[in-house]
Amino acid sequence: MKHLVWPLICVLLAVLPARARAQPQIAPLADRLSHGTLRWGGDAEGGAPFQVRDPERPDRVIGFEVELVEALAERLSQRIGRAVHAQFVQYEWVSLIPGLQKGDFDLIASGLEITPEARAAVRFSRPYYVYQEELIVRADERRIRTLDDCRQSPVGTMAGTAAERLLTRAGVRQITSFDGQVEPFLDLELGRVDAVVLDTPITAYYAYTNPKLRSAGTVGEPGHYGLAFRQDDSGLTDAIDDELSALMTSGRLAEIYRRWHLLNAAQAGLAAPPQRAAELAGLGFDPQTLALGPAPDTAPPPVDINIIAASAQSWTFRDYAPTLISAAGMTVLLSAASMAFAMLLGLLVCSAGLYGPKIVRGLALAYVEIFRGIPLLMLLFFLYFGLASYGLQLPAVATAILGLGMNYAAYEAQIYRTSLLNVPRGQWEAGRSLGMADTTVFFRVILPQAMRMAAGPMTNDFVALFKETSLVSVIAVHELTKEYLILARSSLKFVELGLLTAALYLAMSIPLGYLSRYLEQRWHGGNA
Repeated sequence: MKHLVWPLICVLLAVLPARARAQPQIAPLADRLSHGTLRWGGDAEGGAPFQVRDPERPDRVIGFEVELVEALAERLSQRIGRAVHAQFVQYEWVSLIPGLQKGDFDLIASGLEITPEARAAVRFSRPYYVYQEELIVRADERRIRTLDDCRQSPVGTMAGTAAERLLTRAGVRQITSFDGQVEPFLDLELGRVDAVVLDTPITAYYAYTNPKLRSAGTVGEPGHYGLAFRQDDSGLTDAIDDELSALMTSGRLAEIYRRWHLLNAAQAGLAAPPQRAAELAGLGFDPQTLALGPAPDTAPPPVDINIIAASAQSWTFRDYAPTLISAAGMTVLLSAASMAFAMLLGLLVCSAGLYGPKIVRGLALAYVEIFRGIPLLMLLFFLYFGLASYGLQLPAVATAILGLGMNYAAYEAQIYRTSLLNVPRGQWEAGRSLGMADTTVFFRVILPQAMRMAAGPMTNDFVALFKETSLVSVIAVHELTKEYLILARSSLKFVELGLLTAALYLAMSIPLGYLSRYLEQRWHGGNA
């Protein structure tokens, strides 16, 4: 036995420091995830296969990134010995990086391309998917075979993507960029553009399933999707990198991609040292990156690649109406609270502008000019993301009410001002002659008359405010228009869903018109 002592000691000396190194990594990670959730940001408006509404349950989000993050949360649970649940946070795609930096979620999983520009803003995990750009044309198109053939033709793509940058570098002169991934294919089918260039996961679901379209081949170099973290969140990033490797070697990642029709030869490029051989094997490739064989019999059933058509076929009024009505409730809340705030603030600004000292009148005038002159969208961005960089964190709904209220207060102040000035000055003198103080005259004599005159224009502003609430989706407030876009892009039922959404807006705004006319008639003795 003596000859085994020294080898055992050597093994212990080698293992103990490694355990000592690993333990401190787990403790901070456990603290980091002590709330028991891994919050991740994405945009279900993006559609299949990333995040899309379930054909069987329109209120539920599914997608290969949903399953990927859930698998990572399971791995993290095993790592820290405590349950960690993946929690999806709906966010506007263009606002994902500001939302991550603000701390609204822990990571982004939404087809974010790893580029030098993006690396400057966020810390990326190792790649989790290899995509290529693909050129899609109409089935009867014979003129366009390569990207060079597109230089004088209108080509559709998504704004701010690698595909758009590729088209620009290729010298394509007529690039039509959309916010969503559905619209380019609709325009191609309608003949408004001659070709579409987008990532292969997108074309698999929106081009291959459409017999009127076909692929003209891949273009450009392969790119990578990565999970994005805050720059200072190295602990979570490193842990996710380890678990991504574990998902590869265990075959779980290949299982998810096979289920979503995304496993192809390009995914061999995900494997990297020091576990390259094991990761390749788990992904279904040999060390020479050749595919090892068909899927095992135990593999879960694949999703329907015609998932969009399935949603269009299965969703009925009873399925999607509750979701839209629920979102309409948020629209009503935002509109009512914002208008109440705008009316109060507008009255203060108006009173300051008419009756305050000179400097106060100047400040009131400046308020009206500034908030009436700047775009509401910019104001919302400043309040939600700009103030957060100075340590002032406002909840999303409160920010929406504050931004809408401050903007509309400028308009309401002008309405009040015009109405107050239209009250005959004799009313002031009559009140004073009765011994009333100016304050009493204002609140009991002048203001009631002014409010009657202001009722009509204020109602018009209230109706306009209902529509303006659609802008607040950029700061992660889920309202009616955003819900309509998500459902419509998940099913292509733009008309049916659009009619119901329009009906909901009308149901909210038409009663206001009747209320306005009723008040005018009542206050003017039926002579309005």
